[in-house]
Amino acid sequence: MSNLQKLSIFRLPTVVQLVGLSRSTIYLLIQKNKFPKPVLLSERAVGWKQSEIEAWLLSRTKREVV
Repeated sequence: MSNLQKLSIFRLPTVVQLVGLSRSTIYLLIQKNKFPKPVLLSERAVGWKQSEIEAWLLSRTKREVV
């Protein structure tokens, strides 16, 4: 795997599509420390590390719904 693949950054529309949550829900979960925090890309742009989003998704699929 190349270093570029390890450092892939997802922008918000991609994160919304991947996790199936709305923008507002994602930011609410970030405030509650239940979702990965975005990284600052520039003064007005953020993104999420692909590895952190994938890890979060895996953690959600391992949990049983009660």
